[in-house]
Amino acid sequence: MKLHLLPWALLLVTAPGPGPRLAAGDPGSCSQRCGVRAGPCSCHPTCFGLGTCCSDLRDFCLEVSPYSGSMMGGKDLVVQHLSWLKPTDGVICSFKESIQTHGHVDSLGRVHCVSPLLYETGRIPFMLSMDNGRSFPRSGTWLAVHPSKVSEAEKSQLVNETHWQYYGTAGSEGNLTVTWNASALPARSVSIELWGYEEAGRPYSEEWTARWSYLYPLDTNIPNSGFFTFTPKPAPQNYQRWKVGALRIISSDHRSGEKDVHALWSNEHALAWHLGDDFRADPVAWARAQCLAWEELEDQLPNFLEDLPDCPCTLAQARADSGRFHTDYGCDVERGSVCTYHPGAVHCVRSVQASPRYASGQQCCYTAAGTQLLTADSTSGSTPDRGHDWGAPPFRTPPRVPGLSHWLYDVISFYHCCLWAPECSRYMSRRPSSDCRGYRPPRLASAFGDPHFVTFDGANFTFNGRGEYVLLEAPLTGLVVQARAQPGAQPAGTQDRGTGLTAVAVQEGDSDVLEVRLANGTGVLQVLLNQEMLSFAEQSWVDLKGMFLSVATGDSVSVMLSSGAGLEVSVQSPSLGVAVLLPEKFFAHTRGLLGTLTEDPTDDFTLRSGEVLPPGANSRELFRFGADWAVKNDSSLLTYDSPFLVNNFLYLPKHDNNFQPLFPEEATVSPSQATDVAELCGEDRFCSFDVAATGRLSVGNATRMAHQQHLRHLHSLQPVVSCGWLAPPRNGFKEGIRYLKGSTVHFHCDSGYSLVGAEASTCQADGTWSRSTPTCQPGRSYTVLLSIVFGGLAVVAVVALVYVLLRLRKGST
Repeated sequence: MKLHLLPWALLLVTAPGPGPRLAAGDPGSCSQRCGVRAGPCSCHPTCFGLGTCCSDLRDFCLEVSPYSGSMMGGKDLVVQHLSWLKPTDGVICSFKESIQTHGHVDSLGRVHCVSPLLYETGRIPFMLSMDNGRSFPRSGTWLAVHPSKVSEAEKSQLVNETHWQYYGTAGSEGNLTVTWNASALPARSVSIELWGYEEAGRPYSEEWTARWSYLYPLDTNIPNSGFFTFTPKPAPQNYQRWKVGALRIISSDHRSGEKDVHALWSNEHALAWHLGDDFRADPVAWARAQCLAWEELEDQLPNFLEDLPDCPCTLAQARADSGRFHTDYGCDVERGSVCTYHPGAVHCVRSVQASPRYASGQQCCYTAAGTQLLTADSTSGSTPDRGHDWGAPPFRTPPRVPGLSHWLYDVISFYHCCLWAPECSRYMSRRPSSDCRGYRPPRLASAFGDPHFVTFDGANFTFNGRGEYVLLEAPLTGLVVQARAQPGAQPAGTQDRGTGLTAVAVQEGDSDVLEVRLANGTGVLQVLLNQEMLSFAEQSWVDLKGMFLSVATGDSVSVMLSSGAGLEVSVQSPSLGVAVLLPEKFFAHTRGLLGTLTEDPTDDFTLRSGEVLPPGANSRELFRFGADWAVKNDSSLLTYDSPFLVNNFLYLPKHDNNFQPLFPEEATVSPSQATDVAELCGEDRFCSFDVAATGRLSVGNATRMAHQQHLRHLHSLQPVVSCGWLAPPRNGFKEGIRYLKGSTVHFHCDSGYSLVGAEASTCQADGTWSRSTPTCQPGRSYTVLLSIVFGGLAVVAVVALVYVLLRLRKGST
């Protein structure tokens, strides 16, 4: 099954139709009332399915196309469903209530806005004025995304970007070329500008600010051909302080440097090509000076490393810990492992959340064997970031600006120290890899099939009630996970005696509410944010309040919460499966159907009252446990946007006492299916139960696969003992970069030195090395001694041979 990317038009059960125009502020109008349910009609997204929308909802609660674009701005947005055929004295689009851009009405009556240059990502509220800013009765949402997540068609392209970023260094000269999609910028002629990025003020103070500045044009009023080539010249001295920047292409109708106009931006990049004559005369010396200056600054800044999480020990752990770590798109095994900055790695991950104090980020890279790469062993090792590449809420100020703070504090310094000058040891000593001695894998719990539950402590049971239930409550962070369970239908139309999860909703503290559900009767996955349907037609990653959301495939959604908890919700036909991952801080802070995380499965069946059912509780007692965790009406996170959901779940008890489930002891497989079930399910009782409950082998197979997926996930998260990095001997070297239990490291000395101590050391089960690092002392090595011995013997042999030959010759005469 695939994630259904429905536009609003396909979501309608009853759409608002044309009707009489109402005055702004009228309770029967959506003017300044978007999201409000109360009144004679609704302006809330659920009104579409319920047929309760105000007639002017689409005029005031706006949708735009495209709905997303780079936070760099310059995107042309067209307001949907709003036709403006009367005169207007000015269109103003106001983003976040304070950032205003000028829009326009085209010849067809369509209203356009231009997205502004922002310093943040996520859903940005905007308002629309059609009277030049006197009133803003219309509102909507714009999704600003990290520049790296924008499609290449929306950018201008630096042809051979490496050439741009090395220009002026040895062997890098000649012309540079930029290309763009000319049709994406409707103008006869264009100007090409350079903008520079900087962060000024005292670091980690209130006056620390981020700023993009227009610097100078590369050319103006050139044909919009989609192609421009030039030979770079050193920029004037007053522009030399900008080391990172981007190109912007705009219509020549606009003033140079005019903000927030329709534009195409390039990637941000190292501005080697615009640097001065001193750089071109001796780029190595120039870069070394920059590296030393960065090193001096770093030593004055707070130590951000102690604020970061430890890396997972293995690649398997890193990919399984999806609540705290996510693929680094610069080194992704699913995309061919093109790891430019980490040769030898096949996959890297980044910590999802920035560190709480310094907004820093962790990076962890791994070899094909699953071994973590450390900077102490290689410049290919993973490097932590003073500025998290994805930024950190509330964004906007250093070092929280997505992508750009990372460029200034972590990337351009890498160019200076490692790529343009041979000073990489200075960089690596201040960006050392984290080993994994302090890493603790998250705990996993799952629900799948009819539905079957495996708790955080490993207890498992079946609860196939009909209703809405609490999977997890964690008062520590206010984390709540709820689910809806409904019975399926037999091919003949009769109702199954089993149920399956059809919706899962989550909220943590005051975060957004996110719900993943199956569209009624279709098996199509839908994602709702605060009860409003999301589209993933343009973006598969969304920054939300208190969480990140990723849709990696068409039938799976990952939710990463600010606490480090994670959810994975997937279609496991004909129902949903959910996996919940919790870091160790949740220990002894959970309750609900997924159990109490205490490492003791005997207390997992704890009722709201505190009563604990015994481990040997029968299926009916466990059914009572499940029913006890029915959602309370005043705390439901789930959406009721159709008459069916309203009538069956909103206005009825959250647990249906009239539904008669099939209990495990009653489950018997049809004789005609017995052989097939035995072959399919083997010893998997969840699989065989679901065939008995539904009569369908396909359902049993889906359950079997979901159970196996849980077991694989659990295996990947098993704790691993690490002994930590082991240094090579001075004046020597070592073989082996794996520091986990059972791994052995071998030591050797350089020529002219002798090894004193152990030749090898093994990581033991208690996390210590069997031997310490040996020393290499000056002296003749065994190889040298043997060479001397055998060399001496050879000389003696030659002398003896000559002597014998001379004696023989003398004797013959």
